[in-house]
Amino acid sequence: MTTAFYTHSDCQRHEMGEWHPETPLRLQAIEDQLISSRIDQFLDRREAPLADIADIERIHTANAVSLIRDNAAALAESGAAHYPLDGDTSINQHSWKAALRAAGAAVAATDAVISGELENAFCSVRPPGHHATPTTPMGFCLFNNVAIAARHAIDVHGLERVAIVDFDVHHGNGTEEAFKHDPRVLMVSFFQHPFYPFSGADPAEPHILNEPLPAYTAGDVVRKLVTDKWLPALHAHQPQMIFISAGFDAHREDDMGQMALVEADYAWMTKQIMDVARQHSSGRIVSCLEGGYNLSALGRSVVAHLKVLADLD
Repeated sequence: MTTAFYTHSDCQRHEMGEWHPETPLRLQAIEDQLISSRIDQFLDRREAPLADIADIERIHTANAVSLIRDNAAALAESGAAHYPLDGDTSINQHSWKAALRAAGAAVAATDAVISGELENAFCSVRPPGHHATPTTPMGFCLFNNVAIAARHAIDVHGLERVAIVDFDVHHGNGTEEAFKHDPRVLMVSFFQHPFYPFSGADPAEPHILNEPLPAYTAGDVVRKLVTDKWLPALHAHQPQMIFISAGFDAHREDDMGQMALVEADYAWMTKQIMDVARQHSSGRIVSCLEGGYNLSALGRSVVAHLKVLADLD
């Protein structure tokens, strides 16, 4: 089994201010835990390439692309620090290239996994993506990396059915918006509710399986939900590839939310997803980092996720 780890130093140059929880230190925390856990040597480390604009525009409008590109260029010219996109999200002059690397990692990983070069891959990238709608960056997210990769798998590689699993503490509203009219893409998720972005609780299309959960929900409830709801839907869909929006902010140590998962829960969920992938998808999985803001919990949780992906646990 070969598990790739995609990242790039450009992803650490995007920042939104020293106060901001979506910090470059997130990627460094993951690197530190890879070293201390001694699993780094078992991963196929790869540099994230720059995404082609055509890849991004399969999901995002030209205006959404130019908003990031043109304002990052203007910051570089003016020397100003940041350009605000909303109350929580801004860019600096390096954000355009970081966003291209984040999306490029997801696309390159998809190509390598579909070709059989890799069984699966994890993209340790930022900015994250699952809140970015086709028209609007929001919620720390610029481009929707997982949605871009899933669309690439369908449009470029001709896959007929894919699945997106989202276990971030926040609802992946951008991903749902991108695929709400496309039953080729099954989306299964849970998230704290009511909570930002205050969506996902209303009835959705049959191929969108949202499971809102109250604050303080722990792993036993999540495991039952996965067993009773996610797994039957995934098996019925028979995806030819699975994409994971891997947010680790539902961890009990993460103050961004109020859920109570631990590393063992992320490892267990990853195992269930891998079992589905091996049955229906030739093991093909691409996982992309979303949330996770307590640096220690984030690093430990990513290691737990990677140990299962790489069959080390």
